[in-house]
Amino acid sequence: MDPDVAALTFRVLALGGLIGLGLGAVGQWSRFCTMGALTDLYTFGEGSRMRMWLLAALVALAGTQGLLAAGLLQLDAAIYYQARLTWLSHLLGGVIFGAGMVLASGCATRSLVRAGAGSLRSLVVLVVLAVSAQMSLRGAFAGLRVDGLDRVAIELPQADLPRLLAAGLELPVDTLRLGLVALLLVVGGLWILRGRAHLSAAQWIGGVVVGLLIVAAWVTTGLIGHLPEHPETLEAAWLGTASRRPEGLSFVAPVGATLGYAELASDQNTVLNFGIALVLGTLLGSTASALLRREFRWESFAGVGDTAHHLIGAVLMGFGGVLAVGCTFGQGLTGLSLLTLGAPLALAGFAIGSYASWRYLSWRLEQAAVVCGG
Repeated sequence: MDPDVAALTFRVLALGGLIGLGLGAVGQWSRFCTMGALTDLYTFGEGSRMRMWLLAALVALAGTQGLLAAGLLQLDAAIYYQARLTWLSHLLGGVIFGAGMVLASGCATRSLVRAGAGSLRSLVVLVVLAVSAQMSLRGAFAGLRVDGLDRVAIELPQADLPRLLAAGLELPVDTLRLGLVALLLVVGGLWILRGRAHLSAAQWIGGVVVGLLIVAAWVTTGLIGHLPEHPETLEAAWLGTASRRPEGLSFVAPVGATLGYAELASDQNTVLNFGIALVLGTLLGSTASALLRREFRWESFAGVGDTAHHLIGAVLMGFGGVLAVGCTFGQGLTGLSLLTLGAPLALAGFAIGSYASWRYLSWRLEQAAVVCGG
């Protein structure tokens, strides 16, 4: 019997919305924020939010790799698996995105959560980010990316770290994958446990839930929405995704797609997809959490300088996120769950770019203090 394609597609979209609802709610409640985790380290040397972030990464890694090892998931078609490693794009895109997220007071995901809780400046950031992302995918910025930076690449025999190491060391890939995952879990887990006294219940729960939602996204698009043979094309298909591939949690391109959907929703060629459902769900989940906790507050820009920083940051995040093939969620957590080669490059870029912007903003504050004191 042929599968009901429409029903399966609807299931993928509904699950995308539910995953977004969960992410928005737990993100608003636990204050999960990659930018905040990094700047806490830079400013105070305090790592509780970084430990929450790492907990999410480890849960996502364990869950995703466990399902892959058990043969329950097949994600080789995901965009993150690329034997042609565009290393400069991953690294530079990470730097640009990292710099932008500090200027804009949060990454794409955090901006969604804050907009849902009443931040008008985050809403403006999202609109500008969406335009910048669309320009980077198919518009004025695309030429620089496709014809310039993406041409700097290394051709590799394998697309992820376990298979690359297994080929080089002549070891069974499953054995090496298990050993690598175990090593990362032990090292990361020990660092988290060292600071467990500083982690609140919300941070423990937030880290675990975010990690599980990353796994849930892979299950939704890579298993539930996967047809080994589409009844019309007789080829493998992944229903409900924009890329027609399995997709994980990522927000830069989906935010751009959401703006496009809002503009052209009545066009028969414009269809809802997993990423758009995820974005809308995240907004609604954050709003619901903020209202229930009585934390919904209208917020706006502090002044001209604050507005300029946020607008520039939004443009940088849109371009940098597309260039790096993902944001702090798309590459930092989702890509890392697959142990892809681009994820550590993008992560390094996020750290470098965010530190540079943090130093710049700290310098601006110091200069303002000198002027006021003088």
